[in-house]
Amino acid sequence: MSRLSLFNSPLLLGFDQFERALDRVSKVASDGYPPYNVEQTGENALRITLAVAGFGADSLSVQVEDRQLVVRGKQTDDRERVYLHHGIAARQFQRSFVLADGIEVSGAALDNGLLHIDLVRHIPEGHVKTIAIATPRSRPQTINASGSEVNGKPPAAAQEG
Repeated sequence: MSRLSLFNSPLLLGFDQFERALDRVSKVASDGYPPYNVEQTGENALRITLAVAGFGADSLSVQVEDRQLVVRGKQTDDRERVYLHHGIAARQFQRSFVLADGIEVSGAALDNGLLHIDLVRHIPEGHVKTIAIATPRSRPQTINASGSEVNGKPPAAAQEG
């Protein structure tokens, strides 16, 4: 059985990475722990804040895996403690955020039970590239590493003669 794709148009070339990103987003668990905020802190800056009370910096990890920000927390119960009431459970979590191209993690800080992860968006400069059109009568141009033609010959042939 084939799956219907949003990007199956022949005019949309190379969008399979977006399709994979949508698949990742749809697979993310709907667990609401830990709660988080996403805020804009500047024109090209974002901050994700997760409420991670009870977690220390050594029990948290922040990683970028294949354009996905993954935050993990792991707590263990202290077996030596004797609880009269145990209402705060030690738990593990994993929270994932899919990052768009150009978004990079610039840092993370733990402050008063809140994990702040700062993101910055690098805006790529637009550029225009003209592609030469070859015809049967035109000779192919060989470009060397500096970007200039080598006597109408490939770089290896130009070195030989």
